[in-house]
Amino acid sequence: MVGGMGTSADSGDAPLAPGHAPYLPEPTGPGPVGATSLWLIDVSRPDPWAAGVNARELMVSLWYPATPSDGQRARYVTPAESELQLTSRGITDVPPGMLSTVRTNAVSDATPAGRQRGLPLALLSPGFTSPRSTLTALAEDLASHGYVVAGIDHTYESFATAFPDGRVTTCLARETRHRGEGFWEKVVAGRAADVSFVLDQLTGAHPAWPGAALIDPSRIAMAGHSIGGAAAIAAMLADSRIRAGLDMDGSTYAQIPDLGLARPFLFLGKRSNYTPGSGGAVTTWERDWKLMIGWKRWLLVAGAVHASFTDLGLLADQAGIDIGAGLPGARSLDITRAYVRAFFDQHLRSTPQALLDQPSPRYPEVTFWSLEPPEPVALEPAPA
Repeated sequence: MVGGMGTSADSGDAPLAPGHAPYLPEPTGPGPVGATSLWLIDVSRPDPWAAGVNARELMVSLWYPATPSDGQRARYVTPAESELQLTSRGITDVPPGMLSTVRTNAVSDATPAGRQRGLPLALLSPGFTSPRSTLTALAEDLASHGYVVAGIDHTYESFATAFPDGRVTTCLARETRHRGEGFWEKVVAGRAADVSFVLDQLTGAHPAWPGAALIDPSRIAMAGHSIGGAAAIAAMLADSRIRAGLDMDGSTYAQIPDLGLARPFLFLGKRSNYTPGSGGAVTTWERDWKLMIGWKRWLLVAGAVHASFTDLGLLADQAGIDIGAGLPGARSLDITRAYVRAFFDQHLRSTPQALLDQPSPRYPEVTFWSLEPPEPVALEPAPA
C-alpha cells in the first residue's frame, strides 16, 4: 500500500499468470505522482554519435508530486521501444511488446502540486543501452515523497528511444564500435553535457516544463545506474549546481582532480564486483574514494546482480526470466529506493538519516565498507 514498504515476495516476485501485465511496486510516499515527457533540442552542440547531426536531441521523463487524479497511467515504453530493447538483448521467449504493457503508478500529465521553488530535483541517468524507463520505480517513489525527478534518455546510447515525431533511434554508440581507448570517457563527458543542458531547460529563465517553478534550483542531486552512475561524477565535476551524487553499480571513468571532490557521494553496488581489494571493476571506486573529501559512503548489497538496482530485476522475475540474482527483484528495489531516498533526503533536505550511519536490521543484505582498514561492518538479521 502507499505509505508502506513491502519486503517479501508478495511484491511481485512470482512469475505472472498468463494474460496478466507486469507491474511496478507502488510508491512508498503519501502523495500522488504525475509523469510527463519532454522533447528537448540542444542546438549549441552536435550529436556525439550521429555524424552530420548538428544538434543534440533528448527525451526526458519527469515524475513529480501531483494533484489527485484518476487519469490514464503513464506509459512505460512504446511497443517499438519494447521490441528493440528485448530483441537486442536476445530475449525472445516473451512477447516483443511486453515492456510496453508494464503498469506504472504515475498519472500521465497530471497537474503538478507543490509550492513555488519548494521541491528538490533529482536527476537520473540509466545504464548503457538502457532507456530512462528502467529507473521508473525509483523515480515514482522519489516523486511520491516530494521530489521532481528527471530521467534522461541519452540518445544513441540506448537500444531504442522513441521521439514524438515517430522516429525511434537505436544504439549507434554501440553499433559503431567506438570502443577504443577513451570510449567510456567520451560517454560520461557527453552525459555530463546532457545533464547540464537539461538543468538549463528546467531551471533557466524560459523553462521547458510548465511546472518548473516548483523546482528549487539550489537543491539538485544526481543518481545513475552503471555508466549513468559513473556519469554522476563527470556531471558533478562539470556542473556545480549538482550538490550530491550517487553511483549504482557502475565503474567510473571521469578523473577527479587532485584537489578532490568535496560534495557528498554514495557508492551502492553488488558485493560480487565492488568489494574493496578484489580487483576488477572495484579499482575505479578505490581510486575515486581517496579523492572524495566530503561526506561519503560505500554500500554493498549481497545477492544483487547488475540489474538489481533497476526495474529489470523485478520485471525479469515477473516474466519468469532467471538473471542469476540471489535477491528477489522486489526486495532489491526496496533496498535501492530506501537508500537512494535517504541519501537525497539527507543532502537536499538536511534531514539526518540513521540509515546512512550504520547497518540496519531492516536491510541485513546491505554492508557498510570503510577502506582504512577494509573491514566490513554488518548486522545480523533481526529475529523473526
